[in-house]
Amino acid sequence: MYRVLLLIAVTWRLLTPASAVAVNIDEHNYETYRSTTPILFLNFYADWCRYSQALKPIFDKTAESLHNEHPGEVVLGRVNCEASRVLCQSIFHISKYPTLKLLRNGQSAKREYRGQRSTTALSDYVKGQLADPVQEYTGGDAVGKLEMKKAVIGHFKSADSGAILVFRKVAISLRDDCPFHLKLDEMRADDRIVYSDPEGYPEDFVGNKEDFSEFYGWARAKCVPVVREITFQNGEELTEEGLPFVVLFHHSEDHNSVRQYREIVEAELMPETGGVNFVYADGLKFAHPLSHLGKTKKDLPLIAIDSFRHMYLFHGSFEDIKVPGRLKQFISDLHSGKLHREFHHGPDPTAAVPETELLQGSDEANKRTAPPESTFKKLRPANSRYTLLKDEL
Repeated sequence: MYRVLLLIAVTWRLLTPASAVAVNIDEHNYETYRSTTPILFLNFYADWCRYSQALKPIFDKTAESLHNEHPGEVVLGRVNCEASRVLCQSIFHISKYPTLKLLRNGQSAKREYRGQRSTTALSDYVKGQLADPVQEYTGGDAVGKLEMKKAVIGHFKSADSGAILVFRKVAISLRDDCPFHLKLDEMRADDRIVYSDPEGYPEDFVGNKEDFSEFYGWARAKCVPVVREITFQNGEELTEEGLPFVVLFHHSEDHNSVRQYREIVEAELMPETGGVNFVYADGLKFAHPLSHLGKTKKDLPLIAIDSFRHMYLFHGSFEDIKVPGRLKQFISDLHSGKLHREFHHGPDPTAAVPETELLQGSDEANKRTAPPESTFKKLRPANSRYTLLKDEL
């Protein structure tokens, strides 16, 4: 027992910054911080970036303030993307410096922080993440009205149950995506958690209510659809999440292609949801992006990627997304830079291409075309609303 306590003490000492400035996080200690810190606020930076240099003292001062006010609850960490390329590129897909991202109970918030870069603004943002997002009710009528709206509602018989602690923890992780409501009733026979949706029937959570991972996975699937429709009304919100779009353009009355697209994503591409957003768009309303791709409504449905810098068309027909691995490879080629590289320099050479052909080149391989510019980036919030925000890569 003594050895166990000593190990815990040493581990905590190693994870607790000796000073109250932001801690340095890399591939070696990231997982430990991620799994043990309720609120982890990360600053992805590069030493050569003047905007990163300007943010450093602000971020450190914020870390000191929050460390003194909320010890053990919040850690502010700095990630040097020049030294931690795997963490920055493969896990978080960082494309500009500085980028600020927040993790709640180990789960990365989709929306990066894009507010003012000041000590007060950063502190207020993090403190807001610590506020309890669960609204409690005592009257039955109030809960009845809630069930007519999109919400996760917990009915518990005891305030001291482990299920309530997990319920609150999941509510914190999903605070941007779903309202969570709680009602205590000592007369209940057992606890109940239900997801209400005005467009469907209430659905009960039938898993282990004290298992965070199980309940979080269920609640996230209900609150955050894996494939979402993008419109001019929600475009700013979706682009603010900062993730490239994998877009299905379709006719508004074509629900079948949306269903097929959703099924492929749910069956094969769930691990990709941390690096891209899967969306579908009315091809008639979003005719401008189609024209940038050299396509019209006659070509619908079709798949494309918008990286917020350029647009890339999925080669082949829409039916080809049913080929196992095709859509996944398309996304991998985006993250590896292959899509952009091939637009500028033609298809990557393979072992099957004769050396003479590589020297002479074909008409297709020798094309030096630039990929179409992003059109969805125009839906993003204006840069004038933010300080120290600049695309560096």
